[in-house]
Amino acid sequence: MEGPFDSLNDGYPEWHPAPHSFEGMVRLLLYRELTGESYRSLAQYPELAVVFDLEKIPDESVLSRTWRNRFDEATREFVTTAAHYVIKEVHDRDISAPEVRPKAEIVDDEQEAADPVEDKSFSQEEIIQTTRLARDHAFGHFDSGRASNASYEDTQFFELQTFMGMVHCGTAQGATRFQYRHGEEYSPHGDTHLRAVKQFDPEELVNGFNETTDRLLSVIASEASFRRPVTAAIDITTIPYYGEVEGMPMVSGTKDRDGRAFKFATLSIIGQNIPLVLAVEPVRESSEWDENPSNQIHRTVRRLVRRAKEQVPIETVLCDREFDSIQVFQTLSNLDVNYLIPKRVSSSERDVLEQMEGDDQEVAVESASIHVESGSHPMRLLYVPSTSGEGTAVFATNLRVGPEEAETFCQRYSRRWQIESEYKSIKGDFLAKTSSKDYRIRLFYFVFAVLLYNIWRLTDFLLKASVGGEMDYAPVITAGECVELVASSLIPHD
Repeated sequence: MEGPFDSLNDGYPEWHPAPHSFEGMVRLLLYRELTGESYRSLAQYPELAVVFDLEKIPDESVLSRTWRNRFDEATREFVTTAAHYVIKEVHDRDISAPEVRPKAEIVDDEQEAADPVEDKSFSQEEIIQTTRLARDHAFGHFDSGRASNASYEDTQFFELQTFMGMVHCGTAQGATRFQYRHGEEYSPHGDTHLRAVKQFDPEELVNGFNETTDRLLSVIASEASFRRPVTAAIDITTIPYYGEVEGMPMVSGTKDRDGRAFKFATLSIIGQNIPLVLAVEPVRESSEWDENPSNQIHRTVRRLVRRAKEQVPIETVLCDREFDSIQVFQTLSNLDVNYLIPKRVSSSERDVLEQMEGDDQEVAVESASIHVESGSHPMRLLYVPSTSGEGTAVFATNLRVGPEEAETFCQRYSRRWQIESEYKSIKGDFLAKTSSKDYRIRLFYFVFAVLLYNIWRLTDFLLKASVGGEMDYAPVITAGECVELVASSLIPHD
């Protein structure tokens, strides 16, 4: 099986302990797409290991991680496109290949992708103009502090970073490809780019993001469809790290016992509103390889909410179970915001659940109170049917909610799914690749990816507002289209 494998990028760095060759995995997953086999069923064909030059057929978890993490978008697109082309050729030419999946399985999907529902209200020029508007309010608040006579202006590094996020590649490859398009004189080399990125002070970088976000919000402040106050979600996302951890205080452990990652906390607007990230906060945790103090998650929450409240009034904050802490509850109460947070089930909650089962109750509300050094406040524990359809979920809130309204109130929590989609877009559509151990580079890449995400969402909001469109969550332009337009707006025409 021949193919342009040299032009595809292995998402794992050379020192990553992956036991399976990148080319072999591409061939195996190309075979899977051709045949429609599941990850699990591939293990039934150990002879394929010899065919694809692998020591053995990996298990389904390895195959899944390879597709999601090791393969970039270009590799996944190559596998899918190549396999579907072969499938159509096999059936159109009536070639005998019983292992190949039916043509109908791919034609319907491709037809659906080729004929998306388009909003004819927006011309390409309108989209470009609106994207430029967003661009004009974004990059001016970042300053590397480099000398005024430097060979390249900061904007040129932003151009390259945008391109790298757009094509989802690393610095060296991104710089080479960018120079190929625009000339060596116009764009910095990869090592020059990294040196410039390191000159952005982490604190100033976060401050620049805050000022930019405030400027972006000022653009939409007069739009009636922008609802104030807002519902916000706080969460923590991880950027996997595979290198040595000695001397890496900003690397933390993950839920996967052997996993290592850089962690970032964000506060985002959610619900029927423009989904923007209002605040970003690096997470510094105590690990066995550093001397960091124990992580005080409520302090991270305090910084995020304070920063966001400088920009918009916040009505309610939703967090996941990781933030189930009396210190977090009191911090949010002190900041005068409402909260809705799922509780871990301890012995006291378990007693209530047993009583509910005995009384054949589906909903219950228990009064409680928080008393910590920083203050006290009354709260309620809400016991409602789980949205998964199994068992009872328990939530903590500082609002007065009665049994008759508890279930409806807790349905607000389902809005939190938007932040998971948000992280997926930030890391999948806007985050450039890097294997650097330098935290300054990691922070810059993540903050810049979040900034591009915000520009995408602002552009989408303005487009909808210009024609009186519904402010639903689904965007009218794709993330890829927006990044490409931002890049084309930054880069002079040839």
